[in-house]
Amino acid sequence: MNNDIFFLGVIEILSALSMGLVILSTTYKLLKWYGEWKFNIGHNNAAYSIFIASVLFGMGLMVSGTIEPIVSSFRLLANAEDSSSGLILSFLMRGGIYILIAYVAGLLISLMGIMIYSALTPIDEFVEMKNNNIGVAIISGVIIVTLILLTKDGVGLVIESLIPYPELPPR
Repeated sequence: MNNDIFFLGVIEILSALSMGLVILSTTYKLLKWYGEWKFNIGHNNAAYSIFIASVLFGMGLMVSGTIEPIVSSFRLLANAEDSSSGLILSFLMRGGIYILIAYVAGLLISLMGIMIYSALTPIDEFVEMKNNNIGVAIISGVIIVTLILLTKDGVGLVIESLIPYPELPPR
C-alpha cells in the first residue's frame, strides 16, 4: 500500500467535505441576505428557496470540476515532495486555490446568467419569485444549472493550465 496516496485520499475526502460545507453555507447565506436586502424576500418563500437550491447545485457541479486537476497536481507533487507534511501542505494550498477559482467562476456565471436572462425577458424574475411564482424559480434555476454545465469544462481547463507540468525536451 502506498501511504502517501492513502493519506492524500483521506485528506481529499476531509477537505472536500469541509470546503463543500463552507462553500455551500457561504453561498446560501449570501443568497438569503441578498434576497432579503434587495427584494425583501422572506425565509419561507418556496420559489426563492428553489432558486437558491439551483444555485447551490450549480456551485457543487462547478467545484466538482476541480477534482481532476487537483488529482493531477497531487500526482506530480507526490513525485516532487520528499516529506509527507510538505505533500499535505502543497495539496491543501493548490487544492484551495483551484477550488476558490471554481467557486468565484461559478458565482460569476450564475450572477451574469440570471442578470442577462432577466434583461432578455419581459418580467422581473426576482419580483416573480418574491410573489412565490415557482415556475419562474424553476426556469431561472435550470438556466443557472445549464450555464454551469456548459462552462464547467472550460473552467476546469483554466484550472488545469495552472498545474506545473514538467517541461519536456523538444524532439
